[in-house]
Amino acid sequence: MQMASFTGFLRTILIILLVWYGVKILMRLFAPYFVRYMSKKVEERFGGQFQQQQQDRNRPKEGETVIDKIPEQRRTSDKKVGEYVDYEEID
Repeated sequence: MQMASFTGFLRTILIILLVWYGVKILMRLFAPYFVRYMSKKVEERFGGQFQQQQQDRNRPKEGETVIDKIPEQRRTSDKKVGEYVDYEEID
């Protein structure tokens, strides 16, 4: 059985601290890029779901009548509406 030396213990603690602070420094450098990448992915996912919902809303349901275009109603007034009847007022 081997005994752990005090210098080996200090070296292990020093390595752990260096790795810990190294990871913190690297995260400060790369975190903005990582967050930007993840936000773009989430935006694409939600944008795709939104477009799919819009397409589902525009799709008619089974048995539903859909009118795409309402025809223009031409209102032509005919001057010959009827005969003019002259009337007299009776007292």
